[in-house]
Amino acid sequence: MWFTFTIIALVTIITIPIVIYKTKKTKTEETSTTEETTIEITTEPTITSTPTSSTSMLSNSTSSSTTSSPTSTLSNLASSITFTTISPSATTTTVISKWTITGSMNVARRTHTASILVNGLVLVAGGSSTLINVLNSAELYNPWTGNWTNTESMNNGRSYHTAVTLANGLVLVAGGFTGASYLSSTELYNPTLGTWTNTGSMNNGRSFHTAVTLANGLVLVAGGFTGASYLNSAELYNPMTGIWTNTGSMNIARYDHTAVTLANGLVLVIGGQTTGSVVLNSAELYNRSTGIWTTTTNMSIAREYPTAVTLPNGKVLVTGGESSDGVYLNSAELY
Repeated sequence: MWFTFTIIALVTIITIPIVIYKTKKTKTEETSTTEETTIEITTEPTITSTPTSSTSMLSNSTSSSTTSSPTSTLSNLASSITFTTISPSATTTTVISKWTITGSMNVARRTHTASILVNGLVLVAGGSSTLINVLNSAELYNPWTGNWTNTESMNNGRSYHTAVTLANGLVLVAGGFTGASYLSSTELYNPTLGTWTNTGSMNNGRSFHTAVTLANGLVLVAGGFTGASYLNSAELYNPMTGIWTNTGSMNIARYDHTAVTLANGLVLVIGGQTTGSVVLNSAELYNRSTGIWTTTTNMSIAREYPTAVTLPNGKVLVTGGESSDGVYLNSAELY
């Protein structure tokens, strides 16, 4: 009697016949009945072959058939197979911000102002609905509902004015254009009462100016246009007294400029337009301790109507505006 033990190896499928012998006795003779079980494993195991002689193979086959139990055969097979678990790759979810429509204002307007109140509402005031129709109306936006509600109107219609929120929670609106004249008047909005009251007037009527709140609580207004000339003058508003006082003048008269407060307390004024319709790339710093303006490095590009914000790292980002040749800009600079 001779035995054949066959292994068929494929690249990804290994079929190993395992032969299990059972002995069944009859009355007259002893015969061997063979039951064949096939196990298919779809993996890529490493197969190592060791050359053996035909006699050795026959001997091993005979020995396996007479001494190995099914359990030991399967155990030997299992111990020679390595399974690799492949973990799914990690995934990262990126949230993309998007714009959504919210409630519309009750009145269409441009050249208005918007101020965040201490109660979380947003106050929009003034502006113009047409080239000649200047508004005195004001509205409140509720960010929790997305709705706008009318609040009391200002005492004067005004556009191209400024608005800043004071440390006491009131909103100071200053100057602007009525459609016929340039205003020196200023008003205070009380969020608690929803009312406007007049406060002290500036020393100069002006529009297209800038206004920033200083660390000491005063408000600095600088530059602008009177209808006849460009201004280099600057004024300080004291919320405690309601009085405006002149402070040092800028080195260059300008309007349509922008201003930001720096981390060190200085105020940076940049760009705008000056006498002769010259668009400026110059910048100046205001020191509230001395009341003096000093020039600083120029921007790379002259800009009228730019925007500027102070970043968390202390730098100032200036964006856009209109160039000296009337081109609208998409460039940006860091100060």
